[in-house]
Amino acid sequence: MTPRPGAHPTRFRALDGLRLVGALAVLTTHVGFESGAALEGRFAGLISRLDVGVALFFVVSGFLLFRPHAMAHLQGHHRPRPAAYLVRRAGRILPVLWVVVAAAWLLVREDAPVGDYLAHAFLVQIYVGTPQTVGLTQLWSLCTEVAFYLALPVVAALACRGPRDHRWVRRMSVAGGVLVLAGPAWMAIVTVLGQSQARLWLPGFVGWFGLGMLLAAWHAARTTGVLPAGRLDRLAAYPGTVWGLAAALFVLASTPVAGPLDLTEPTPLQAATKSLLYAVIGALVVLPTVLAVPPAPEPTAVRALSGRVGVGLGLISYGVFAYHVVILELVSRWLGLATFEGGFWERWLLTAALAVAVATVSYVVLERPVMRRVRTMPSLGRRRPSPSATHSDAATPSHTPA
Repeated sequence: MTPRPGAHPTRFRALDGLRLVGALAVLTTHVGFESGAALEGRFAGLISRLDVGVALFFVVSGFLLFRPHAMAHLQGHHRPRPAAYLVRRAGRILPVLWVVVAAAWLLVREDAPVGDYLAHAFLVQIYVGTPQTVGLTQLWSLCTEVAFYLALPVVAALACRGPRDHRWVRRMSVAGGVLVLAGPAWMAIVTVLGQSQARLWLPGFVGWFGLGMLLAAWHAARTTGVLPAGRLDRLAAYPGTVWGLAAALFVLASTPVAGPLDLTEPTPLQAATKSLLYAVIGALVVLPTVLAVPPAPEPTAVRALSGRVGVGLGLISYGVFAYHVVILELVSRWLGLATFEGGFWERWLLTAALAVAVATVSYVVLERPVMRRVRTMPSLGRRRPSPSATHSDAATPSHTPA
């Protein structure tokens, strides 16, 4: 059956659950490093590679943020306005960011100068060589995400041109393939040049975002009837198989093929391999959660992610990600445990529980009110669809990837 144009979901609820999975994965790998469990022991490789949660975030962002552009192109609508989009992004991430930076300064500050905290507050620390600041080490990925936010309007303007049929999807597939290879190539080159800081920059992750954008293009084409049901539909109907393949690749990534577990420099091949494996893992995990195109039902496993608990916890996932390193440092001090001194489970349980509690308060008191205020600003009113459009995606609510 060909999907009815315009009959597309306005919210991908399972992605909320995936955001929490990603946030907890990142939290776990940081607890593993702090306790030493990610460096030695039977499960060290698996714990260390749970930074793959960042790949989930980036694939989800690529999908959600590019999809309105893809829908607008295929339906002949105006694309989202860059100014309104950027203001919404700023309203989503900056308030929490500034609270976290202030908390790190007040609660866990060591010998870092004020300039280091300002660099984190303006998300430029990965470009100015700022040392790893206690409580804020996870924020490098937010810098990279913001770089993608800034690049997206230009990238979307270039991508959403030309035919509005299967030829556009084919062109996007080729572009996505190029990006998937470009990321590992960048990682290998900067490693050869000894520029380890450059491995945190956007070019190294274009494949992760690019695969999300490719999924968005495919979903938009299926939703509007540009593409018929095909192999991806059949694959997405079996999430257990897809996630099993992702798990197998994750186990492979936990071996030396993807580099050392500690902070030792990887070889160029290891850096490239890790980048490629994470890109594919991220895409495979996300794929079943977004490719159920009406009238096809969501698989049972996907519906579990989109339940009330998954969605509710997913809404606080950004807070869990943002606050957990400060909380981990406070927990470690309270337990009297130094870095690499063990106590994985004690640190994990306390950090996870407190991070969820703090993130919940943050969402209710800070994040949700700010988002509501930003969305109701008169200057951010949505564009009206073009006269040639018959169905609008303009009413789709803003998504807020962590």
